[in-house]
Formats: sequence, C-alpha cells, structure tokens
Amino acid sequence: MPGTVLLLAASPVGRGRLVDAASVLPVLAAVPPAVLAGTDTANVVELADPLEPQAVLTRLRAAAAAPGPLTLFVTGQLQLDRRQRLPHLALARTTPATVRYTGLPWHWLRDELRLRPPGTTTLVADLHADPESWQWLGANPLDCGRTTAVYGRIAPPRGRRTVAAPTYMKAVATILRSGSRPAVDQLHQAAVTRVAADGEVGDLLLPQHLVPAQQQWPVPAPGGTGQQPVAAPAGPAPGSGGAVAAAGAPAAVPAARPSAPGASPDPHTAISAAVKDGRHREADELAAQWERQARDAHGDGSDQALHWAEVRADLAMFAGDAERSCRTWLTVAEARLAAGQPADAPAVEAAVDRAHHQWGRIGDPARARELGAALAELRRRVPGRREGALDDVRGRLRDLQTQA
Repeated sequence: MPGTVLLLAASPVGRGRLVDAASVLPVLAAVPPAVLAGTDTANVVELADPLEPQAVLTRLRAAAAAPGPLTLFVTGQLQLDRRQRLPHLALARTTPATVRYTGLPWHWLRDELRLRPPGTTTLVADLHADPESWQWLGANPLDCGRTTAVYGRIAPPRGRRTVAAPTYMKAVATILRSGSRPAVDQLHQAAVTRVAADGEVGDLLLPQHLVPAQQQWPVPAPGGTGQQPVAAPAGPAPGSGGAVAAAGAPAAVPAARPSAPGASPDPHTAISAAVKDGRHREADELAAQWERQARDAHGDGSDQALHWAEVRADLAMFAGDAERSCRTWLTVAEARLAAGQPADAPAVEAAVDRAHHQWGRIGDPARARELGAALAELRRRVPGRREGALDDVRGRLRDLQTQA
C-alpha cells in the first residue's frame, strides 16, 4: 500500500525566528518519496513556512485520513500562547503576542493522529524551544498521541541573536539521501550521533512513544461486576533506549512497556482495526460500549465519557455520516461548557470547530438548517480561533433558507 509523507517546516519571519526551518526542505525533497516513507511508493506533501494554521490543519487532516503508513517530518520552533500556556508550532506570521491565533496548536496534531491504526504513524521532529517553552517542557510531555511513534530532538534556546540550523533533520535527510532506509530507531540514533559530533549538547531527545504514562483503561472485574482501572506500566520500551536527555535538559515521559499477561489491551486498537477494514458499525458499537461503561463509572459529563463520545464523532466522520458526527460534536461541546469548562478551552474549541467542519459536509438542506441553528448559537459562545467563523455559519444558513 502506498505511504504518505508530510514535510512541514515552519518558523516566524523576522527577529522571532529561532531556527531556519525551511532550509532543510531542499535536502528532504532530494530524497526519493519511497525512501522517505519506507514503502514501495509514496505521496509527498510539502509545506514550507505556511502562513495560516487552518491551512496546515487541512493538509494534516487529509494526510491523517490517508490509508497506509504515514510519516511526518516536522521542523520548526515551539512557543507557548500567553493565555493558556499551551505549546504551538510557530508559523511564518507568529509573534509572541499572536501565538494563539497564528501558530499551530500542538494538540491539533495529536488529535488528528489519534485514531490512526497502531504501527502506521511515525513523527520525526526537529524542534527548537524558546525559553518559556523549554521551561514548560520540564514539567509537561509533548504529547503526540497514543499510537504515534515519535523520534527526534527538542533543542534548548541557543541565544537571542542566533538563528539555528535544523541539524538533526538535515542529518536525517543526508542519511536517507544515501539511498538506504534504515529502521527509524536506527535512523534516529545515527542522526543524534552526527549532531553530537558537531558539538550540539543539551537537547531533549524524543523516544518512541506508544501509550502515555499512567493512561488507564477500565477492565471488567472478575464476574463482570464493576470495573477497576489498570494503569499502563511506565518505563522505556525494550530497545527504544528510553528518554535520553543531557544534564540540565527536561526529562521526557517514558514510553510504556508491553502489557503484562492478563492486562487489558488498548480498546482503540480494536476500533482502529475495524475502521481500517471498513467495519464502521462494529467500531461504533465497540466505542458505544466503552462510552456507556465510562458514564456508569464516572458520570455523563466526565472526561472519560466525553472522550468516548469524541471517538464516536470521529468514527461517524470516517463512516461518511457528517450529520451524526456534527451532532455528536455539538453535544460534546455543550457538555464541556455545562461542566464549567471555559469557552476558550482547547477541548471546547476543538469540539465546536469539528462540528463546524462536519456541518459543512451535510448534504441534506433540512438537516443542515436544523444543526446550523444550533451551531450558530454555539458559535456565539465559542468563536474559536478562526476569524469569521460565526459569519460563515450565518451566511450558509441564509443560503439554506433561500433554498427552502
């Protein structure tokens, strides 16, 4: 099956630039697509210093929906928005004051990759952190998703007047240009060795990441009465080398070890496999079971129950049912607001944005009018980061009323 490769290199224009990210693209572009992807054939999408986070999201969403292996090569710099202190990939027009609106929220990348089948997604990253982001990384993992294998490095601040080179990604590209395609972990180690030989020290090295530490999945207790949480064991995966960081660098969250005998498997694996095979109803039924269990154990508005509602919204999208997906995302957004989450919380904004996206794909005018009214009301409370989102809903509603 053909692979998909997304080459994303982004950094601000002007004095805020920490790394010349786009300089690596000519080297990566010289590598044959099949070598980049590790497959017989591959499609390559290249984004060089993009301006708009929504444009990046569109390309990312399309790449994540493609069948077959997906490899992302991401080069750039991390910055925190001033309001929520969340990491963003800075884009061409990003400044410290506008990160929230002009940068790509890192959780967008994580969310788009979350339902891909395990073992099919690899992220290779060469990131540079500003002082605030570097401090944030000391207490927080850079979460890339449950089933995404992650390799790369995050470089510490090098100095205000220094524009760094993406030496790790250039080392990766140079090795691949030789025509060989080593296993990704071997490629990572070879690139790290080259960077260290050039005298760069203090980087945070990103290990393979399969399940976030302490992620819990409820499993039926003996006899089918009640549930008990089972924590995914912490520690580096065999052969992954664990989290490697130089002295003074923040520590990465270790990857999970294989489950012990009798431990519950991640239910997302079975759901992803059903989606991949086109068994959409079976996938939704399985997710619905987990949603019911989460509601019984934790309550209707709990994070656990809302997580499974979000999974079902995505499953409806994969099944081509835009109406059900939109309706579910609207319900999730309302539930989060009712639980006291602020209108600018990432989970609330993401739910409304996804409802908006799916609403635009509803073909039945009557259904679109019905859900459009609810979406417009929600958009008044949750405008999101996309300028003119409410006006877009109102404009389409006027068109739908004209059709009626």
